Amino acid sequence: MIRLTAERTAAGTSYLAAGDGPPVVFIHGVGLNKEMWGGQFVGLMPHYRVIAYDMLGHGASAQPAPGTALLGYAEQLLELLDHLQLPAATVIGFSMGGLVARAFALHYPERLQALVVLNSVFNRSAEQRAGVMARTGQAAEHGPDANAEAALSRWFSREYQAANPAQIAALRETLAGNDPQGYLTTYELFATQDMYGADDLGRIQAPALIATGELDPGSTPQMAREMAERIPHAEVAILSEQRHMMPVESPRLVNQMLLKFLTRAQRLDNQAQGIVA
Repeated sequence: MIRLTAERTAAGTSYLAAGDGPPVVFIHGVGLNKEMWGGQFVGLMPHYRVIAYDMLGHGASAQPAPGTALLGYAEQLLELLDHLQLPAATVIGFSMGGLVARAFALHYPERLQALVVLNSVFNRSAEQRAGVMARTGQAAEHGPDANAEAALSRWFSREYQAANPAQIAALRETLAGNDPQGYLTTYELFATQDMYGADDLGRIQAPALIATGELDPGSTPQMAREMAERIPHAEVAILSEQRHMMPVESPRLVNQMLLKFLTRAQRLDNQAQGIVA
């Protein structure tokens, strides 16, 4: 079992880092924290320097200032890379983390080696938008755990929930333990920024993978395909029978997908630099 010691940047971002090789940074979703990436640390550490951090308002990181926009979350990632003295990295964002990864790719393309967006949102329908705005209102009134049971039902298969009650209970505690204002600030962005930079996605030149689960009700295969259509040369992967929390529920499957993509992305980078493998 991997036990890592969290470190902090000067700006108050809590992060974990392990392994050697090209850097890969993971960004979690709303209400979660860097601990969700345990399966990815195990799978990628033999080949990559794996880094995961707590978003603003989550885990042990600093709170976002009132009115912080999505760009502020991308700037948090920039500060982390500067702290680690990394000129560039592959960025992998899950759900809300996918929005942050998109913003980072658009604003700091020179710091991006490759982009992976997992189970994230794009171009919600009117019905989907109404649903997420209703959940935002519930969170504002009742706190971070207002939607916990419904969220867990969307996130995991029933079989996984039944087989892993301790983990599901720990996730409930994680959701309930979030700072109310930090959570709400982040959730409001998640609820409203699905079209962030949509008309500029064609500027992303880094290798990109857009992936989700076949059964993800909030970050649907259609969303993944529509997003990928706007990014030059982006690949799409729809993992069969997977729901929202596929990096946690099926880490080996997700890691296989990531390793294949990262190998291809590294090959493209080598070719661009004239390096013969």
